[in-house]
Amino acid sequence: MVDREDNPIYPLPGQHGRGAGFNPPNRFESLYYEPDPDDEEPPNPTLKTQYFRDTTQSFITYNDSPDVGFKAGINPYRGCEHGCIYCFARPFHEYLGLSAGLDFESKIFVKTDGPQILRRELSAKKWQPQTIALSGVTDPYQPIEKRLGLTRRCLEVLLEFRNPVGIITKNFLIARDIDILSQMKDYYGCHVCVSVTTLQGDLARIMEPRASQPADRLAAIEKLSRAGVSVQVLVAPVIPGLTDQEMPMILRRAAEAGAAQAGYVLLRLPHAVSPLFQEWLSRHFPDRKEKILHRLREMRNGKLYDSAWGTRMRGQGTWAKEIEDCFELYCRKFGFGLNQREVALSAEHFRNPAEEKQYHLF
Repeated sequence: MVDREDNPIYPLPGQHGRGAGFNPPNRFESLYYEPDPDDEEPPNPTLKTQYFRDTTQSFITYNDSPDVGFKAGINPYRGCEHGCIYCFARPFHEYLGLSAGLDFESKIFVKTDGPQILRRELSAKKWQPQTIALSGVTDPYQPIEKRLGLTRRCLEVLLEFRNPVGIITKNFLIARDIDILSQMKDYYGCHVCVSVTTLQGDLARIMEPRASQPADRLAAIEKLSRAGVSVQVLVAPVIPGLTDQEMPMILRRAAEAGAAQAGYVLLRLPHAVSPLFQEWLSRHFPDRKEKILHRLREMRNGKLYDSAWGTRMRGQGTWAKEIEDCFELYCRKFGFGLNQREVALSAEHFRNPAEEKQYHLF
């Protein structure tokens, strides 16, 4: 263990199937483990994913941010095996005493009791029916979901209560649950956002190593649309100098697949995400690194990240305005509603199955 203030960071070599190249120090800890750069063999040459049971007794969380379109959210998983290098949720792992780097994508906490707790919280008299985001932090359809089915079980509870849900994902696995989502649409109970960052498969493999390939995400949009589910493409994050030029084609392909709404979010680099992303650029795009970082600074008042509400999702300045204008132009061209956050979801059909059962007994 070494003191974090007196020692530099020595990144690990890039590992197959992982986005991060190292574990940056936890900002809440004074000490951190630093591998010896002179070692012939790097530690954890074949890093395996570990899963831990999260025994939390509450499930629905709340936020007061004006930048997102929901107040309540649920997250069946903490950490995400997709390993997207740009993920703004990485720093949340620091609250667990872990790193936002490799730890975030290889140490996943699983809320095994989440569906039962959700049922209890929806049954409580204090619950005010409203749209719940699934999920506002990590992807609810990351690889382990295929085996555990926690997200599906949560959807079953939400369907039982007829509580509306907004889903954000970049995994084709959501198509598995079309049978549930197609029932929810009958009472304006679901809306899906599918994130498409790039259409380049090779880029996606190193930037979002364990997420579905771009073609599969478009296929998910098509399947959802054909089933009558409200689906939106989210061009996110937009990385200036790397993916921003793809926005017109992403919107076109999503429109052809049946997406009815579109949105975008500029790259965000809070806390440890900044050094992780910079190290990733050094490994994969050393020739573009300075150009990309310079563009980001131009849109963030000279900084790589600005957390100010109202601008953190879009940025400011000439380059930010060009991205916004491009988005609006091609939304009009392809028939999208402009960055619609308010989708016609309704909580008026909410019901408490236990109360209905009790009523019928009398």
